[in-house]
Formats: sequence, structure tokens, C-alpha cells
Amino acid sequence: MRHVTAAGLDELDDVVSELRGVDGLKEKSRGVFYRGSRAFLHFHEDPSGLYADVRLDADFDRMRVTTNAERKRLLSVVRAAALR
Repeated sequence: MRHVTAAGLDELDDVVSELRGVDGLKEKSRGVFYRGSRAFLHFHEDPSGLYADVRLDADFDRMRVTTNAERKRLLSVVRAAALR
């Protein structure tokens, strides 16, 4: 699975825009978010769809973000993690 391409990020523009508004996240490069000094979230793609790797604990968890429902779930999880 490769890191997301510019075209893939274009597809994710709605979710990336929402992530920019989450307190505590800093976008270091397009679609790559840090929380403090640690990488927190970035995107991947492969033929099966688009995915986000999000650090909820010590390791990254992969979440599918191809559909609107999956994107809403990601935003919910990220917002909850930002409150901790």
C-alpha cells in the first residue's frame, strides 16, 4: 500500500479540510497531520480504496476512508482522540 497521491488527496479534500479545523492537529504537509511533535495521521491508497493511518495509541491504526460514512467515522475518532 502506497502513500496517497495528489489525486487521492483531491478526493479526500472534504475530510482533510475538516481535519485542519481539529484543535491540536498541525498539518506538516498536505494530508500529513501531527499532534505535538509526533506524527498522528496520514493517508494511503491502493486498488481497494483510500485509507487513513491514525495514531490512537502507541501504533497507527488503519481505517478505510473511501465512503462518506467511513470518513465521518474517521473524523469522529480523531475528534475524540484530540480531546484526550
